Amino acid sequence: MVRITRLISWVIIGIILVSLPNVSSWARNVPQLPPTTPQQQQPTQLKQPVVPSATARGLNDPQELEAFTDSIFNEEMPKSHIPGAVISVVKDGKLFFAKGYGYANAEKKIPVVADQTLFRVASLSKLFTATAAMQLYEQGRLDLGADVNQYLTTFQLQNPYPESVRVAQLMTHTDGTTKRRIGLAARTAAQMQPLGKYLANYMPPVVRQPGRVYDYSSHSTTLLGYLVERVSGIPFTQYITDNILQPLKMRQSTFLQPPPPDLAENLAVGYQYRNGKLQAVPYLYFNIAPAAAMSATATDMAHFMIAHLMNGRYENSQILKAETVQLMHQQHFTHHPKLPGTGYGFRERLENNMRMTGHLGSLRGYSSSLTLMRDRNIGIFIATNSINGVHGKFLSRFLDHYFPVTQQPEPLPSLKLSQKQLNHFTGTYRDLEYPRHTFVKLTAPFEHMNIFKNDDGTLQIRTPSFFFRGDAPSFRLLPVEPLLFKRTEDDAFTAFGEDSNGQIAFAFNPLWPKIGAYERIPWYETIGVQLAIAGFCVFVFFSASLMWLVRPLIDFLKGKPFLDRQKFNPAWMIAGLISTLNLVFLIGLPLSLWLIGAWKLVYGVPAVVVALFCLPLVTTPLTIVLALLTVLAWRNKNWSLGVRSHYSLVTFAASIFIPFVMYWNLLGFQF
Repeated sequence: MVRITRLISWVIIGIILVSLPNVSSWARNVPQLPPTTPQQQQPTQLKQPVVPSATARGLNDPQELEAFTDSIFNEEMPKSHIPGAVISVVKDGKLFFAKGYGYANAEKKIPVVADQTLFRVASLSKLFTATAAMQLYEQGRLDLGADVNQYLTTFQLQNPYPESVRVAQLMTHTDGTTKRRIGLAARTAAQMQPLGKYLANYMPPVVRQPGRVYDYSSHSTTLLGYLVERVSGIPFTQYITDNILQPLKMRQSTFLQPPPPDLAENLAVGYQYRNGKLQAVPYLYFNIAPAAAMSATATDMAHFMIAHLMNGRYENSQILKAETVQLMHQQHFTHHPKLPGTGYGFRERLENNMRMTGHLGSLRGYSSSLTLMRDRNIGIFIATNSINGVHGKFLSRFLDHYFPVTQQPEPLPSLKLSQKQLNHFTGTYRDLEYPRHTFVKLTAPFEHMNIFKNDDGTLQIRTPSFFFRGDAPSFRLLPVEPLLFKRTEDDAFTAFGEDSNGQIAFAFNPLWPKIGAYERIPWYETIGVQLAIAGFCVFVFFSASLMWLVRPLIDFLKGKPFLDRQKFNPAWMIAGLISTLNLVFLIGLPLSLWLIGAWKLVYGVPAVVVALFCLPLVTTPLTIVLALLTVLAWRNKNWSLGVRSHYSLVTFAASIFIPFVMYWNLLGFQF
């Protein structure tokens, strides 16, 4: 038994020695999960008040629009390493302009063609799922105010709150569920799971009171798609084809994964720019099809935009009643009257004194946007075969060119707040859109921002620069109401929300031009404190492993006797083993994810990572033994004061390591 223990110990030591040289390089290349939601954003661009153009009289000339669009895409595509892009614009119920740019397949030099090239539109799929749900609502088969669990028979939505989750809240993302990133895709079509089976096993729980805040989740829409399937009695993909795609003559579009052979040959290849070159990414087979699976051409998407702009009608087909379309595009939730909110599926964007509705989409290798200006009967669809922010830049420049602000609204009077009052708003805030119930909670620090107070009575928003590519956004906030601030750089607002005790708990729309919420976190949850805890544990564990496991084993192999073997042997072996196993876990987990590719968690958790999660389960009960040995050491005084102090330090590090791994969902198999 002793020999086996020694062998295991040497294997663990070998893992540590191999891992250590890679830690610094991993720190410079933090692995990030692929976006599977439309939250890939660019900060709101800072801009001076717009001067009206003498030549821009609204959108009237397709050729002028083509020249305008050419200038933007020709500038942005090389700068952002975009291989291919497409745009379609509709106006007054007709296709106004459509054009492809660059390559659908960069290796084969296949150009993008607006009415032939399919792009994966990611979360724009949610708009089709919401449209399908509203069709069933029209027919009286789906009650928007009903409890979601009323329609579920094989599983139930886990909800600890007395308030039920309503069907409508799935479309406004106020159902209170959290985000999930593990296992949402398959490697092949054969490995995809049926909606009911997947959701029964992987639907995230409700973690917030339903109806209180906006918290975007692709699984909310996936559940809505499953309700469409359950209520209609038709497989979801078939329902969309029969009731939306065919009536709208969207013959080059599909939710099938992969697309049928006649469409698959025209599917744009997704790319990422890495190490100075474009690299094709593998096709993701989504288990969350209602939220992300659609592929479409720009001209087909024009048909969908026309239907929503023309009160449900495209040519001779009526997919929704006029009142239902209006209901979808009404604001059904907002955090503050002056902030953008959300309708059913469609989210608001407020810019240039205009209200627009639409959605964004991004997944590994693709990004897209759909924007409707219903009061002007204009729709814009943009898609690219890489992740980038060109759609946001185009829309801002489009609005400034064709619909410039000719008269600024009357400015709100500022509110004077004391430095003490400003203290109520300062602190670190975290985007609500992160996975709360799995170990991918480790990505949450990438969603942090800090709010400071300035001497002039304003607040300053800053984001950690190493969390953003390029310049980190920073905004100055001027108080205009007790819980409302105006950004001094533009005409956008940021609001704050209080908890039941009157303390500031949320910041709404601090960075992006669409609805969003950040929660204020206590000091011990900030990344600085968490990194300090991790660094302290690594330092102590390394010293214990070196002193009480590595050095004695080396001495033993050299034939040297252990110092005070009878007194030290059981105690230091346990301390050294706990420290070594915890070190292997702390180093091995990020190292293995980096080597394997963290984005592959979308397929599930690799076996080596599962094995690593066994280590805290071993060290946690051993830490109790370690604590008892520490008490005995001080009571019996068998060791010197220095040895006892070091041993106590190891016990302390092992003890705080337990709540540390619990906080990050690293204790047990939480995935």
